[in-house]
Amino acid sequence: MPQLNEPVLAVRDVHVSYGAITALRGCSLEVLAGEVVAVVGANGAGKTTLLKTISNLLPTRKGTIEFLGSSTRTVAAHQFAKMGLLHIPESRGILRGQTVVENLRLSYDMADGKRSFKDALDEVFAAFPRLFERKDQKAGNMSGGEQQMLALSRAIVAPPKILLLDEPSLGLSPLMVREAYRLLKRLRETGMSILLVEQNVRAALEFANRAYVLRQGKIVQQGEASVLLADEDLFTNYLGVNH
Repeated sequence: MPQLNEPVLAVRDVHVSYGAITALRGCSLEVLAGEVVAVVGANGAGKTTLLKTISNLLPTRKGTIEFLGSSTRTVAAHQFAKMGLLHIPESRGILRGQTVVENLRLSYDMADGKRSFKDALDEVFAAFPRLFERKDQKAGNMSGGEQQMLALSRAIVAPPKILLLDEPSLGLSPLMVREAYRLLKRLRETGMSILLVEQNVRAALEFANRAYVLRQGKIVQQGEASVLLADEDLFTNYLGVNH
């Protein structure tokens, strides 16, 4: 396991294309052990493409990606969970036809077995009492906020070395956004490394240690999240939103 100030994830000069369309243009970033890094940008900037490329769901045209010091290029996407990389996609990645408990059991089976499944469930239900009420309900029948709770709970039952999180606030009410970030702050306090992509720029920058700004597939700015949060020109010129 990397020590503090050592990269858990390193992306170097990555280029990705969809046919003739270049989606990522020389992107480089890193996430250190215990660090929260946000990637922010307008819709279509390439944020989801970046996470899919890191998880080997999309091939690179050029560049390297290393997780825990080793190249990810020969790792099949389904192997990452056992290695300690958990990717929660924009679609949440839950099994809609399975119950809450069945979804969590699948995630638990990827863990190292240091605690019982009951203890893992107890921790989830303490964080999200509503999931206890829905524990025998099929995930596809729950609200969007409840589905996001379930998706995030995968990081409780099987804590990863790094969590890749795609748009956790998308489509959620303000109350559910607060609930999602409440859990994320709890995970951050455990020392979990997190790479977060968000259109909710303020929420992301208030949560992260550092951030990268992605525009049309290229990283155009980076720095301490608190500094970027105070940059009015950044919001107006690169993100197209009001500060």
